[in-house]
Amino acid sequence: MLTATAGFRHDSIPAARQAMSELAARGGAFTVNATENLADVGAQSLAATDVLMFALTTGELAFDAAQKAAILGFVDGGGGFIGVHSATDTLYEWPEYGRLVGAYFKEHPWTGEATILVEDRAHPIMTGAPESFRLLDEFYTFRQNPRPSVHVLVSLDASSVQAAGDYPLAWTQSIGRGRSYYNALGHFDSTWRDAGFQAQIVNAIRWTAQK
Repeated sequence: MLTATAGFRHDSIPAARQAMSELAARGGAFTVNATENLADVGAQSLAATDVLMFALTTGELAFDAAQKAAILGFVDGGGGFIGVHSATDTLYEWPEYGRLVGAYFKEHPWTGEATILVEDRAHPIMTGAPESFRLLDEFYTFRQNPRPSVHVLVSLDASSVQAAGDYPLAWTQSIGRGRSYYNALGHFDSTWRDAGFQAQIVNAIRWTAQK
């Protein structure tokens, strides 16, 4: 779980790290190694990892060429990748990362409570999810709509923020033999404490790890 930042730093990073630690301890199905040290991400560490999570990362993180190759090789070879919230506000100058996470952040025009639509309740990540739910968060739009290239799981009900249009918020992809999942939620501490959001993240770990 990487929470390093080279740009805006979210106040919810401590809550995210705490939530993931508690979820790991509660279920016992996985362990979490949370770090902000980029040197911890490389071929050797990834060889002992099932899922690489970028949670609330920002900016042009200073990975060298070997680290970038290791990340891409890890996922292409069957590893899992999870990006949360500002993971899409990260590494704009590395196009391969953009394809891995699925989109790049454009803006956040709406912050408040809104309705989120579950588009695929049959997907393992959305097990037990309702058809829709309300959540307080900061809602992203992206430079390009990722829908043509990814499988959208949840999207913003635009009418709930007095808008119109298509705004995917969480999606999956297959990358080589690996799997990628992104969730745009997570701006506030309260999101990381939300049971529904936590369930999605735990299920995403299982799904991306192919367990």
